Amino acid sequence: MTDSSSDCTYEEEYVFYKNRPHWKDVTPVPQDDGPNPVVAIAYTEQFREIYDYFRAILRSGEKSERVLELTNDAAQLNPANYTVWQYRREVLSHLKSNLSDELNYIGETISEHPKNYQVWHHRRVIVEWLKDPSKEMEFTNVILAQDSKNYHAWQHRQWVVATFKLYDLELEFVNDLLLKDVRNNSAWNQRYFVIIHTSGFTPNVIKNELEYTAGKIREVVNNESAWNYLRGIICHTESGNITSEEFIMKFCEDLYGTGCRCPYLLALIVDICEELFELGASDEIFSMQRALQVCDDLALEHDKIRKEYWKFISRRINQALLHRTTAA
Repeated sequence: MTDSSSDCTYEEEYVFYKNRPHWKDVTPVPQDDGPNPVVAIAYTEQFREIYDYFRAILRSGEKSERVLELTNDAAQLNPANYTVWQYRREVLSHLKSNLSDELNYIGETISEHPKNYQVWHHRRVIVEWLKDPSKEMEFTNVILAQDSKNYHAWQHRQWVVATFKLYDLELEFVNDLLLKDVRNNSAWNQRYFVIIHTSGFTPNVIKNELEYTAGKIREVVNNESAWNYLRGIICHTESGNITSEEFIMKFCEDLYGTGCRCPYLLALIVDICEELFELGASDEIFSMQRALQVCDDLALEHDKIRKEYWKFISRRINQALLHRTTAA
């Protein structure tokens, strides 16, 4: 339990529970840190009191409007406290509270704490109870406009899309995000999520996605997200082999011909060379000798941070060539 009471905007107006007439019947339950706590947390008086009263309520099991107010105060001080949110849901259910109001409340809380798992989980439960996702797409739009890579917002959005089958406009949404920031890995992930749950990677979809992704790579060649997505598409080809798609081989060679030497391109060229060798296919352009040269280029100039890795790949290629020669 952390003390974040310094963030509490209502601190100056706060009235201690011990001074509230309608709480006189409750005896606070102090936190038990044992007889000799190693490092006692310096809670503020306000924080300590609220959680002392909350422990008392947990012990008595009371579910009322005043307890709802108490969980609000406790959540404002520590929005990551699972027990507070769980008990709040129990109170909401018991009182048959207006869930639309609760949705508005948790929306405001998320806006203040957009990277807190517990507040997002609470919203998900409320949407489940309401069986109404009508506000969720716009809500996540707002949060993602502030931080387009917010993991919790994306997780919530994927749950909403999958649960309520709201796939229709999602690719359009993803396209807009990639137009704004082609490096947005979360948007690439969402693109994959939508396709795998709708059309699937059929031959036509694979063709379109390869062309789309190649276009995005040409815009920013050092964009690891797009290269990873390209490799993900390859996994869904009939053979799962890079060399089964002539488009990829031509794309790589054309890009190389422009003078591009980004590590992701060079790594893919090495993989193509090795794959063709393993399949027993000879290719003048994508040969094992070229793979060795590209590994040297990566180790010495274009990917020095992984120098030892590329040396290892070179040794593996040489061993493969030696084994082939010996076997012949």
